[in-house]
Amino acid sequence: MIRVGILGGAGYTAGELVRLLINHPEAEIVFVNSESNAGNLLTDVHEGLYGDTDMRFTDAMPFDDVDVVFFCFGHGKSEQFLKEHSILQHVKIIDLAQDFRIAADGNDYVYGLPEINRKEIAQAQHVANPGCFATCIQLALLPAANLKIIDKDVAVNAITGSTGAGQKPSATTHFSWRNNNFSIYKAFKHQHIAEIRQSLRQVQGSLDASIDFIPYRGDFARGIFATCVVKTDMPEESIVEAYKEFYRDAAFTHYVDKPIDMKQVVNTNKALVHCDKFDDKLLITATIDNLLKGAVGQAVQNMNIMFGIEETTGLKLKPSAF
Repeated sequence: MIRVGILGGAGYTAGELVRLLINHPEAEIVFVNSESNAGNLLTDVHEGLYGDTDMRFTDAMPFDDVDVVFFCFGHGKSEQFLKEHSILQHVKIIDLAQDFRIAADGNDYVYGLPEINRKEIAQAQHVANPGCFATCIQLALLPAANLKIIDKDVAVNAITGSTGAGQKPSATTHFSWRNNNFSIYKAFKHQHIAEIRQSLRQVQGSLDASIDFIPYRGDFARGIFATCVVKTDMPEESIVEAYKEFYRDAAFTHYVDKPIDMKQVVNTNKALVHCDKFDDKLLITATIDNLLKGAVGQAVQNMNIMFGIEETTGLKLKPSAF
């Protein structure tokens, strides 16, 4: 049994992580840490867990009692936490923030995208879980990078649900603003561009092209839908076959012959990808659930790989029929 600790337990990602792990046959949650909620029931914050658990938040961090710790902090807080606290060397860490995603001297965190780093994840002590937009866009583009055809600037548009902004209310997440609304943010400057470029460079060998990414806020709660345009003269049939081959052994990422939609993946750990060719323009569409394949579903997938158990354990979730 994998003994689990969760830090930053009051946010959306922690709530989803608890929901997955209390039903995971090989995992046991030892503690969920939240200083501001210590002593309160998890269901006081994560109300969707009523009837599933009577656990309480704690301000303790008994690292002696766990095999792995999930960091569900906001960005920038993981690195600061490790400067102020000591975690036993044998305890594995899966960080859901962006603090360790970019390779650097002294950074031993493996980038946790199983579709390209499964072997490295299996040997890792520390894993940096990918960002939600980054996951979706990389899964759209990585087979193209493997074909070495990303040699011109790539146009990327992607829309995300309000849960992507976290649980703390803000001016652009409250209902009256978000409902029946649509907006752009961080155009061409989104923080996930760096990790997208890092993975594309890893697979293609080099990357001189720009990734021109425009993110959108949608008026729905969860999910990401991305479109990417790559210019190439390669025949569509060859590209489609290469995409199918690239994801042939992927546990959750699937190439689909028909056009895809976001509802097919919401509440699952799946990623769906589809390609269409218009003259010299390759249109690639991809969709994921931002809280699952884009966050904690992928984190649990990484945990499974790190501990040598079946990759899909605890993650065989089904989308709604409606």
